[in-house]
Amino acid sequence: MIVTTKELYQQCYGKYAIGGYNINNAEQTMGLFRGNIESKAPFIVQISKGARSYTHKKMLEAMIRAADEIFPEAVFAVHLDHGDEETCYDCIESGFYSSVMIDASHLPFEENIAVTKRVVERAHAKGISVEAELGQLGGVEEDISVDEEKAHLTDPKQAAEFIERTGCDSLACAIGTSHGAFKFKGKQRIHFEVLEAIQKLVPGFPLVMHGSSSVPEEEVKRINAAGGKLEGASGVDPSQYLPAAKLGVCKINIDTDGRLVWTRVHREFFRDHPEVFDFRPIGKVFMEEYAKFIASRNELLGSAGRLDEVRAALSK
Repeated sequence: MIVTTKELYQQCYGKYAIGGYNINNAEQTMGLFRGNIESKAPFIVQISKGARSYTHKKMLEAMIRAADEIFPEAVFAVHLDHGDEETCYDCIESGFYSSVMIDASHLPFEENIAVTKRVVERAHAKGISVEAELGQLGGVEEDISVDEEKAHLTDPKQAAEFIERTGCDSLACAIGTSHGAFKFKGKQRIHFEVLEAIQKLVPGFPLVMHGSSSVPEEEVKRINAAGGKLEGASGVDPSQYLPAAKLGVCKINIDTDGRLVWTRVHREFFRDHPEVFDFRPIGKVFMEEYAKFIASRNELLGSAGRLDEVRAALSK
């Protein structure tokens, strides 16, 4: 069942967070749905601009439609991740997406408001939720690249003004996390005081945490042992997911970790089976491993075991 992110956030606010997981191919799609069904969790399927052009946007949409039929018990939103204005409009008019993110955070404050407000008006006319971003995360993810010195935290007072003037449904905040596998250096940390200040100014409003993969040490070690070179990779402490949820974070984006699972599975498989050239055996291994990973993250987010209550609430 495809729902909007706004509907999901109404169920989880202040109690737990919902995982925002990016997909690019059939194996990720199947692993994602299996992992969420096995852990009985609602979730958000995220499609980036890069994923839409990896094969073709209609191919990706078709896979999600198929998964919706294969797993009829699933409750999820289909969300555009880090969209520009043009891509947002394309997704809104497609009739498939239930949520879009307009990322104009690189623009001056007033321009960010103007762009976001235009997208909100177009999306709301179609019943689609809108996530916006204020402040800038550092790091690299696909076509998003921000030097650490240019990254800056979200100003709580600006956040309150931004939400009121744009009418967005959720806000991605810069609180110290960053994109990619090399998130924290030196004294960098998650700034919970920023989340707390924003929540006090806009109580009940859904916040979003980007760049929140944990970059598991064991995954990195296994990748490097199988020929990889990811020295110095580090991520967010997953024990901080629930404390963030209590402060209004309703969606936590986890993408890099899934890529690490893919890399570890493929490097180890071909290291141990150099004679294999059929991609299906390794694809089956990845789907199983990715499903296990998704289920483990849902436990940490607090969304595991919530599927039945969410479905009942949204079916009324």
